[in-house]
Amino acid sequence: MNTQPNQTVVVLDFGGQYKELIARRVRECGVHSQILSGNTPLETLREIAPIGVILTGGPHSVYDETSPHTVKELFELGIPVLGICYGMQLMAYTLGGVVRSCAVSEFGAIPCRYDDPDCKIFKGLDPNAVTLMSHNDYVDVLPKGFRRVAHTADCPTAAMCDEDRRLYAVQFHPEVERTQQGTQLLRNFLYNVCGAKGDYNINDVIQRQIGLIREQVGTHNVVLGLSGGVDSSVCAAILERAIPNQLTCIFVDHGMMRKNEGDEIERAFAGKSLNFIRVDAKERFLSKLKGVTEPEKKRKIIGEEFVRVFEEESGKFAGSFLAQGTIYPDVVESGLTTGAVIKSHHNVGGLPKDTKFIGLVEPLRYLFKDEVRALGRRLGLDEALVARQPFPGPGLAVRCIGEITVERLDILRDADYIFREELAKADLHYDQFFAVLTDMRTVGVMGDGRTYNYVLALRAVITSDFMTCEYAHIPYSVLDVVSSRIVNEVKGVSRVVYDVTGKPPATIEWE
Repeated sequence: MNTQPNQTVVVLDFGGQYKELIARRVRECGVHSQILSGNTPLETLREIAPIGVILTGGPHSVYDETSPHTVKELFELGIPVLGICYGMQLMAYTLGGVVRSCAVSEFGAIPCRYDDPDCKIFKGLDPNAVTLMSHNDYVDVLPKGFRRVAHTADCPTAAMCDEDRRLYAVQFHPEVERTQQGTQLLRNFLYNVCGAKGDYNINDVIQRQIGLIREQVGTHNVVLGLSGGVDSSVCAAILERAIPNQLTCIFVDHGMMRKNEGDEIERAFAGKSLNFIRVDAKERFLSKLKGVTEPEKKRKIIGEEFVRVFEEESGKFAGSFLAQGTIYPDVVESGLTTGAVIKSHHNVGGLPKDTKFIGLVEPLRYLFKDEVRALGRRLGLDEALVARQPFPGPGLAVRCIGEITVERLDILRDADYIFREELAKADLHYDQFFAVLTDMRTVGVMGDGRTYNYVLALRAVITSDFMTCEYAHIPYSVLDVVSSRIVNEVKGVSRVVYDVTGKPPATIEWE
């Protein structure tokens, strides 16, 4: 059931990789969104009473019996529906149309012609657009009552609609940046078709969550594992605002943070109406990691040890609530909204068994990362915390290829600091950038002597969603300064390289 006081659009997921992006775009347009599984019962939709439904894409063919399907009654609820990619094919197939395999598949940015400027979702748009296509099938025969309203050179039905029943569908992906005017198309659906009021904004979220926290917690204390990342920091800020002097933040310092970062986190929360505890567990973690080189084993060891340390410290606060910085993508990826697990998140799934806590508080559970950052700014958090780049839970352990030692971590910390410092001096801003210490050594010359030290890699990327990325074109003059400083100031590095690989085929992190 929808507990939101705002108008809501439901995004029904049929396996689409962009489901979260669709939901984010809807919220950016001032409308609350909720992601549900494609097989969500109609009764649930009736209870939520959304002003619109969006069907996502997916990797399937609708004429395959094993593919996810829906029922005809979905389109008879009187609720406006927008089908995207597979969602368009599913709409056509369910309502009696014919979907076939393409003679020519379309992948990438494809010129598209919007043939009917009177169609409500195309109002005010340039009829000639470039759209992101990704399909092997297409709608050949339209269902009764529909008309074609867009086409490409190889796809005769790039969009279709039945405006009497408020049913619309596009073969391309309007939610991605590579589709020109895509956000405006979604806005047209929301406002021209669904009658959205635009009543969703972050200020309402803050006041609502403060009220919910106070109602849930009462006079009890709350314990939060604070990493210093965006999510846990914003979670701490809103909890402190809601229940001053009832919050204890436990920062487990595993010794694999960036240079000065532990001290910066401690300073950021000093003087607040909360209890801040910093647990120095550096030696404990390093002893567990001794001799370990395999990336996943590193992650597992660090994750398990973190839980043990936190349990030991938080055990002193039995009878309190446990707070977590869970955000909506964590919930979605863990399969709690769609039933398909992309990757499990340690902070999703409720309280652990045999817990000493009396309940779970998750004020950010239904927010996306960009909303969390906006909320943090409204709460007055330092920009350094709010704009903090994504940082892996295991920290520098997965940016230090091979065995983890104090010496190697210090080399990486110093080099990474120089890289970040020089980019700041040059006023260069990228979505993520960092240094990687490889386990490769190379011959070098310093002074009149031969050296045999580590190769250090630099990585900087540009991305809007972290699902794909392009490498940043850092000016050579800046790379020259960074390289020179690292090899001269950081003992143990004799060569610096720059990673020019996008995602795909590479990942953003090296391990």
